[in-house]
Amino acid sequence: MARKPTDKQLFKMKNEWLEQFYEEVKPRDFYRAVFPEGSFEREGHPEDEKCNGVLTVIEGEKARNYIVFDELNMVDEVKGKEFAIMSPVGYSGRNRTAKNARWLYGIAIDLDGVEMEQLRDVFYQMKNEFLPQCTYCINSGHGLHLYYLFEKPVPLYRHLQDQLREFKYELTRKIWNRYTSTYKERDQVQYQGIFQGFRMVGTQSKLGKRYLVTAFETGERVTVEYLNDFLMDESKAVTDFKYKSDMSLAEAKKKYPEWYEKRIVRGEKKGRWHIKRDLYDWWLRKIQGGEVSVGHRYWCLSVLASYGIKCDIPEDEVLTDALELLPMLDHISDDEHNRFTKRDVLDAMNMYQENYVTYSRAEVERVSGISVPPNKRNGRKQEQHLQLARGIRALKEQMGENVVGGGRPDKAKIVEEWRTAHPEGTPKDCIADTGISKNTVYKWWSVGEAL
Repeated sequence: MARKPTDKQLFKMKNEWLEQFYEEVKPRDFYRAVFPEGSFEREGHPEDEKCNGVLTVIEGEKARNYIVFDELNMVDEVKGKEFAIMSPVGYSGRNRTAKNARWLYGIAIDLDGVEMEQLRDVFYQMKNEFLPQCTYCINSGHGLHLYYLFEKPVPLYRHLQDQLREFKYELTRKIWNRYTSTYKERDQVQYQGIFQGFRMVGTQSKLGKRYLVTAFETGERVTVEYLNDFLMDESKAVTDFKYKSDMSLAEAKKKYPEWYEKRIVRGEKKGRWHIKRDLYDWWLRKIQGGEVSVGHRYWCLSVLASYGIKCDIPEDEVLTDALELLPMLDHISDDEHNRFTKRDVLDAMNMYQENYVTYSRAEVERVSGISVPPNKRNGRKQEQHLQLARGIRALKEQMGENVVGGGRPDKAKIVEEWRTAHPEGTPKDCIADTGISKNTVYKWWSVGEAL
């Protein structure tokens, strides 16, 4: 019986197989394809007023971001680095955050658990149009990064970001199947957002400095419409690329300069619901209790970071908690090449920012592989639950306690009480539970928020 090849042997075998059919491309050529000339601001030319790429290099326990200008010189600077990541996104600023994101140049899918049989099947399914043909295939070590580069970059307006994330999740579900990965269980699928950074072509894979991440040109550029045709759930398709208002952003900038600066440039929201630290502590206990699987370690810490800022936990406390979890998370895997390191912890801490406080319960379950049961009413029906909430409110008023919202319509009170009982709830959930109209729920949704 033939011995199973090692991970390093498999890496070389995958490169040899890909070289038979596709052309290997150099790192600079790959990133020039991702970001065509003129996409970014030229170095030393702020008058271009364009976005830039952002790459992150992690060395030891420190992470540092570097701006990538149109000349792509930083791509050459990081060749051979141990850990450098970049996403196919243009940013207006030095940080890889959602509020700074301006253009999406493509979708990159991380497919793990790829051996020779799975590699051949990926391209067999593409050839037979069961899967969309990727523009570039990246041999990243244990798996593949499949890049679908757009014919034209997609503008990352706020209202499109959630749609594009769900779109990418659905595409990932299609590509990650029982023939393309050795990971057969549903909870082993790794769902990643549109801003996720990937190990850069020309830098080290997890296998070491002799095994550099390698790119192969495998297809043409694509459109979102082309990718939509491959989704199993058509409701996840992205079709609206226009800003929701009939007024252009240029017109809005002139007419409402303060709104434009706050909502478009800085990405600020009207406000958000600040909740007690119970949610953060509960999630921390879930991780400590051993419910984390190998493929979801990064995302479990990412959720911890997002819950940290949601519950107003100081960042240094969250980072300390995350680092204390490191030995346990590292020992979940028996694979010496799949260690969990401080660099993974630091990368997960990127989720400690306002943009991620709105993670829904369903989304947390999807990315972490951990069940998050909905809030319960201790067996009470919805109307009974609301009656109890109103009774507590009335009792507080009788006792002379200051109750916010006195004198407002009853429906405003119901919305506020529902939010208090369901800190993770969404307006859609509130509408379904209470039967109050959509307009009324949204009208009173910000009650109690910190402005």
